[in-house]
Amino acid sequence: MNSSNLDIRKLRAGYGSRVVIEEVSVSLGAGEWFVLLGPNGCGKSTLLDCVSGRLVPAAGDILIAGVSLLENSHDAKRQLGYGCTPESLPGLLTARQCLEVHAGAKGLTAIDVDVFDLAEDLRFTPYLESFVDTLSLGTRQKLSALLALIGNPRLIVLDEAFNGLDPASALVLKRHLNARLQRCGSALLLATHALDIVERYADRAAVLLDGRLTREWQKSEIAELRASGKGFDVALAETMPL
Repeated sequence: MNSSNLDIRKLRAGYGSRVVIEEVSVSLGAGEWFVLLGPNGCGKSTLLDCVSGRLVPAAGDILIAGVSLLENSHDAKRQLGYGCTPESLPGLLTARQCLEVHAGAKGLTAIDVDVFDLAEDLRFTPYLESFVDTLSLGTRQKLSALLALIGNPRLIVLDEAFNGLDPASALVLKRHLNARLQRCGSALLLATHALDIVERYADRAAVLLDGRLTREWQKSEIAELRASGKGFDVALAETMPL
């Protein structure tokens, strides 16, 4: 069995005849925090939709903990934690019911204790009995993150997970994710525009342009940019000409 938490192999995907991503390959090992960057419309969400199983690619393969998502989606998804967009959450369920449904889908008889602990740290606990469609954007964003962590997945996939979060809640979630990767050996694939995450937490970052990964930075390169005073934001801007 493949030892990587995620292997994306020469992926091509789009909608109808329109190709959105082409020849994308990424491998993530245990404990890795990988940040996917790029302008709006570059294909980040399409790539994450493929990894989460929401979109079937036209070519290539995706392995989660060594299991092909295309050939054995059931077993692959057991190792996946996906944070859907807040507007995709079922509005007629309570937050607790959402958590219970996700736990049941993972074959669990109860919601993880550490998920409830994070809910408490995020000050989300008072909303557990509230219906999703009554929650604010930031509160629904917290629920999406909690759902992604149920069952201690080998791979966590988050799309702009910090949008709408207040600074204190964002910091709690960042620290929790960082500790979880180190403690549990999960890998994290995060699409975001928040460059502070790259500079403080990422092991690797890559930019997606015109459907292809055109530049990747290792943790050491990110640290060198910060130390030099140039800054990662300048380096990123140089790869994304107007």
